[in-house]
Amino acid sequence: MRPTDLVRGAADDVATVARGWRWGRRPLVPRSAAAHQLATANPPFPTAWARKAAAVAVRDAVQAGVMGPLVRAEVATSVSGTDVLTGLRPPVLFVSNHASHLDTLLVLTALPAPWRRRTAVAAAADYFFDTWWRAASSALVFNAFPIERRSGQLETTPGDLLAQGWNLVVFPEGTRSTDGWMGRFRLGAAYLATRHQVPVVPVAIRGSYAAMPRGRGWPLPGRPPVSIRFGPAVHPGATETPREMAPRLESAVAALLDEDASTWWQARQRLAAGGTPAASGPAVAQWRRVWESSRLPEQPRTRRAWAARGR
Repeated sequence: MRPTDLVRGAADDVATVARGWRWGRRPLVPRSAAAHQLATANPPFPTAWARKAAAVAVRDAVQAGVMGPLVRAEVATSVSGTDVLTGLRPPVLFVSNHASHLDTLLVLTALPAPWRRRTAVAAAADYFFDTWWRAASSALVFNAFPIERRSGQLETTPGDLLAQGWNLVVFPEGTRSTDGWMGRFRLGAAYLATRHQVPVVPVAIRGSYAAMPRGRGWPLPGRPPVSIRFGPAVHPGATETPREMAPRLESAVAALLDEDASTWWQARQRLAAGGTPAASGPAVAQWRRVWESSRLPEQPRTRRAWAARGR
């Protein structure tokens, strides 16, 4: 046998092993069967180090110097409503709809620098903390901490972070939308707000599903437009329960989505009349829901003063 045949055979063997290798030790159980798998308690991944001064400085440089320019280079972002943060004192909860892996980056890069530096992100432990390298990068770059959606112990809790003065980004739907429309809000964010008496800033994101839906690892080419809109803070009542507050938070995000799709005045009129369009989308076939949510939002156009005068 010639040496070239030996090399070619060895290369084929390596390629065969690589195709079957569980890179990062991902579980063998398919995602469709994960809900039926017996829950196991895993040791929590430590993230306290990511909130130390050195890590904060590194993260600030990465977010401001790398992630921010990268997001703006790949999608045409439109940010509005950050003036609602004026007069608010941390900590606060940022509550947003969730349709894409872009959402966390969009919220963080849209925040003013002083707020971004003191903001942590709740992330699913079974996805973002399933391998050591993904866990470490999520903690460092996004200041993410794991939330167990099924079982296991927590290295830290959202309440601990709020007590330390950290703002939190929470996606109350619990997972990304499968068709781009907003799902029902769970009680976690409302519980944190009522339990710790912190204000909630609603955030509406439009276009992220169309820009990078499930199954894509990178945004579509052509810088698709995405809008991020912050709304007035929702304050919990002294005796309000999570079940009472959760619909208020869902309604606030839905009103912001309506405002972003039309105008502030039209959205306020519909809100006052109880006619805000349901953010859960139309009751039609799945393909039509996906088709509708995949339409890119129109970018706002600023009329030039000289053009307006000439008309």
